[in-house]
Amino acid sequence: MSWLGDLVRTYENNEGSIGQYAKNRNGREYTMIPVSHTTQSAHIEVRLSSDGDFRGASVVSKDDASTVIPCTEKSANRTSAPEPYPLCDKLVYVAGDYDRYCGQPKGTPHADYLRNLRAWCESPDGHSKVQSVLAYLSQGRLMADLVRDHILWLDESGRLLQTWPSSKKEKPPLFEVLAGDQASAFVRFAVEVPGDLEPRLWRDPSVYQSFIRYYQQTRVDEDLCYVTGEVRPYGNLHGSRIRHSGDKAKLISANDTSGFTFRGRFQTSREAAIVSYDASQKAHNALKWLIERQGKTAVDGRVFLVWGTDRLDVPDPSSGSIGLYDNDEDGEMDLAGDNTHQEFARQIRKALDGYRYASDYQSRVILMILDAATPGRMSIVYYRDLERDPFLDQLQHWHTSCAWFHRYRKNDGRWITFWGAPPTRDIAFAAYGPDATEKVVKGVLERMLPCIVDGQPVPRDIVRSTVHRASNPVSMELWQWEKTLSVACALVNKTYEQEAFRVALDEQFDSRDYLFGRLLAIADVLERSALEEKRASNAIRYMNAFARYPARTWGIIQSNIQPYQAKLGAKATYYNQLIDQVGSRIKVEDFTNQPLSGVYLLGFYSQRQALYTKREKTEHTTQDELDMTTQEE
Repeated sequence: MSWLGDLVRTYENNEGSIGQYAKNRNGREYTMIPVSHTTQSAHIEVRLSSDGDFRGASVVSKDDASTVIPCTEKSANRTSAPEPYPLCDKLVYVAGDYDRYCGQPKGTPHADYLRNLRAWCESPDGHSKVQSVLAYLSQGRLMADLVRDHILWLDESGRLLQTWPSSKKEKPPLFEVLAGDQASAFVRFAVEVPGDLEPRLWRDPSVYQSFIRYYQQTRVDEDLCYVTGEVRPYGNLHGSRIRHSGDKAKLISANDTSGFTFRGRFQTSREAAIVSYDASQKAHNALKWLIERQGKTAVDGRVFLVWGTDRLDVPDPSSGSIGLYDNDEDGEMDLAGDNTHQEFARQIRKALDGYRYASDYQSRVILMILDAATPGRMSIVYYRDLERDPFLDQLQHWHTSCAWFHRYRKNDGRWITFWGAPPTRDIAFAAYGPDATEKVVKGVLERMLPCIVDGQPVPRDIVRSTVHRASNPVSMELWQWEKTLSVACALVNKTYEQEAFRVALDEQFDSRDYLFGRLLAIADVLERSALEEKRASNAIRYMNAFARYPARTWGIIQSNIQPYQAKLGAKATYYNQLIDQVGSRIKVEDFTNQPLSGVYLLGFYSQRQALYTKREKTEHTTQDELDMTTQEE
């Protein structure tokens, strides 16, 4: 149960965040939930005076709907059986006049709600604001007040409307936020006390503590907790709503007493494992908070989470090297320099050393992937508990061994360039295309994690698929192909790590595949230099065939670029000499149609980059000479 212990320690180390609201990357507010509390999406907010008088009500917007509410063990796990929450709940529980507008409900939900609320208020741990709510709701006129304030809407018979008539254009706010009918609306309360700056009960720490103290007094059944090793009140039901307020999937569940779950091994679930109520609450609330704060959730609900037990912010293995650079840096370097790789490695080491040598960073690093196989059961698909230094060492090795030069176009049209490892999501799209399903993407993310944190080889099928797509540039837009090409080069570089490839051109490397790639790049740059309009060169159009039948396809390409050699005239001399020089290095027995490995992409990329860099420097030097001549005249 190390994952539970890690979450309990995370909760205890961050108790100062309880009730402190912040916004995540999606703009939603979140907070660390106190023990004996949960979250619900509220639809109606009722404002009361300290004497329990109705002051008004409003519809809660979706952005502000998440509400921290007190809960008992049974109410937090209720399904079809009526079990009221202690304070905030649906209309059927909190409204004494519910039957007047909606008919007689099943059981006695309002009476049960008032009985529990009164027990809290009359206990030594009661709270004055909660007593104001009790005083108002005891009058049994909540729905009448909401109808009068035009929060709830009635039909001609005086019953609640289930749906808003399509013939009426302007839909009331409540129908905009509700998924069901009006009877399913969830109500929260605010009590306005003179001199009190926080009327909202769901954000008042004193209300939190009042219910925690009261509920702890009601729990007397104790047993040995397998997580903390202490004798504590036993937890029989465990939390849900882990990924969001509507999530019913549980990580711990033993509610099947018919014999299916236990299979005759145990008479009760307590014989299998015991988790105390406090440990379960802290672990689940810490997990909810971490997911909201820094988790990555796929479309189908799979959650990828990385955190430290003491210092929460740790480098995300899936973010790629761009996540380690400062926001004002783009990671661009001089590709022609011999010390490019060393400079990049220094920058990565410097970025990670900020975590390695931080005085307050002594925590371990936890990696967890959660997924729900069914609507009621969640599983931990992947879990790793690593010490800080080994984790950072593996991360540094990944960023330096799976490194290449990347040029990305962002959603806003801007281009960014950086050195390093690509994000794992980009690896998935490079391998399986931009239309890859979320299921495929999350599978790649899961498979790449052991490569990053454990040093395992990159799966060959992912490398092979990426190389194949990079060898077919005519099937995608130019910017998309350039991105796929750089990702493929990074993966090939990682696969052939012992060769220590660099982006800078290695003119002494005599690998057959590398040399064929260089030839293809020279033909591409030669033709592009002669073209007046932007279109794919012969080298690009025949790239897929070249990777499969290099000798035969090279003959076709070389014959097709002859008109462009003639068009360039003397300017083509350098390219012609370079083709002869590279071609002469290929051994006769290697000049065959044996398919090329991914290494040819490295030769293609490096040779093309070297030629473009040389041309840019030549043009820059020529312009400087012209400027100097003009100044002399």
